Amino acid sequence: MKKTKNENHGILSNSWYMLRLMFSISPGLVLGEIFEEIITILPGKLISVIGIKFVIDEVQNGADSKKIIAGVALMVGVLILARIFSSAFYELYGHREREKMYLGIHSKLYNKAIELDLAKYDNPSFYGDFILAVQTSSENIQSFLENIRHYVAQIISFLSISAVMLTIDPICLLIVFIFVFGFVPLGRYLGNLQMKRREAIVEKERKSDYFARLFYLQDYAGEIRTSGIKNLLLKRFDESVEDTYRTEGKFLKKIEWGFFAQETGIQVIGFMLALTAYIGYQTLVTGKLDASDFVAAFNGAVQIGASILYLTVYSIRTFTERAKMIEKYRVFLAAESDIIDGDSVAVCDKPETIRINDISFRYEGSEKYALENINIEIKPYEKIALVGYNGAGKTTLTNLLLRLYDVTDGSIKIGDTDIRDVTVESHRERFSAVFQDFQIFSATIGENVALEKDFDEERVLKALKAAGFNKELPDGVNTILLREFDDNGMMLSGGEQQKIAIARAFYKKCPFIILDEPSANLDPMSEYELNRTMMQASEEKTVIFISHRLSTTRHADRIFMMEKGKIIESGSHEELMKLGGKYAEMFTLQAEKYNENL
Repeated sequence: MKKTKNENHGILSNSWYMLRLMFSISPGLVLGEIFEEIITILPGKLISVIGIKFVIDEVQNGADSKKIIAGVALMVGVLILARIFSSAFYELYGHREREKMYLGIHSKLYNKAIELDLAKYDNPSFYGDFILAVQTSSENIQSFLENIRHYVAQIISFLSISAVMLTIDPICLLIVFIFVFGFVPLGRYLGNLQMKRREAIVEKERKSDYFARLFYLQDYAGEIRTSGIKNLLLKRFDESVEDTYRTEGKFLKKIEWGFFAQETGIQVIGFMLALTAYIGYQTLVTGKLDASDFVAAFNGAVQIGASILYLTVYSIRTFTERAKMIEKYRVFLAAESDIIDGDSVAVCDKPETIRINDISFRYEGSEKYALENINIEIKPYEKIALVGYNGAGKTTLTNLLLRLYDVTDGSIKIGDTDIRDVTVESHRERFSAVFQDFQIFSATIGENVALEKDFDEERVLKALKAAGFNKELPDGVNTILLREFDDNGMMLSGGEQQKIAIARAFYKKCPFIILDEPSANLDPMSEYELNRTMMQASEEKTVIFISHRLSTTRHADRIFMMEKGKIIESGSHEELMKLGGKYAEMFTLQAEKYNENL
């Protein structure tokens, strides 16, 4: 994938980008999280410095116990109110808004995924980053919110406690600064190492997830239980898990030692030894600090140290790791499709002539052409068949017709207009396509045929009939298919599923139909019936279908035999049989095999 202008942003730029993105979805959540964190941590930090100093001073000065109790009660009351506010915020608002945030960012990712052309999915690096962004989006949202709220709250805490500490002993601040800032480079290094670890294991995890998925997906249940493949799959799963552990282990040792060095240098040497020695000296030797100052100075230094530690070492590490993930969001959301809208809107009306003019095409990164010098003119209402062995380029050609890819050379015109001159959406509205790898969704049969929530019941039934689907439906077009979410969902055979997919082509009001292997899962009688009804139902449409089973192609007006990305023969069934070429050879072999099976 070509690099975009937005790649390789800095930590601050990526953090600001994510903050704006989240704020655009739920400003109340972002501001509320920050305020909740301030309310939660600041009172406790101030009390540990000012509150403790107050109590010790009052005790030393022989103050009335009622004054001390009142002061302590006030502190406890503030802490309780802060906790109540925090609980109320999450229970009444925060949890709901977080779900809204997750949904909002997922929607942006999914909408962008739909916008992009298939060439982007052919790029392993781009696809891998997309998968990583989707799989970790909830984790990233939560972690980034935590980082932001902690960061702002720690800034407020740092400023507040520092103001108090400056009145006690500024040297304590200097000691804290020296030790904390000295470990900033290590924090940055650990953040980068964490991200490299995550990137290294994501592909390993995808592999282990794939093998794990095979054991519980219904599509594979029969195959696994009736063959020896389970042993192979278990072995591959174990290998992928071990590979993940090995890869992770290479990073964890460095990360653990880094954390150990960081904690030891700052907490033990800096705070427990150097800081304590200085405060003790000022209290016991010089007498510049009394007991309350000693406690307040030590507690204040610890609190400031913790704030600075987060604002520098920990935040650099966490924001560095998170910023690298945000970069993947930015690159993905900023990616532009190679399929660009034209200026005009195509009219979805009667079929027009399709002119495929000397087109060639090759996939990105490939030096070999998948299609080369293809010329076809398809007249309105014609029934066209594309045949050939696997890899001949049949599906690629129909993908170009649908503008799932754009031609490398040449042009495709409908009427007198290049399909690149109209909007992608209006162009595709003219086609109904049934792909070889069609999917049935866990929804009603009406929704599966119409592929939308609101549908015409009569048209659905008519389309099902045209596709040869005659299974009894207990709830009519509202019968739920599959048992993904409904134990009473209707299960279908492969042939029945294919008929529903074909019914989609008959349901949609459009001039052109593309059928990729429409009878692959059907028995001969169902295939014959489908061919008959398909021709009747599509009399007012242009039909282009791909098939390996040449009994389907006999009724086509014209047949195009493809081989290695080129058209090597064309004509009607009778003409091609008389020609005695590749088509005739392929048809004869299939006919002989069919007769042998009778």
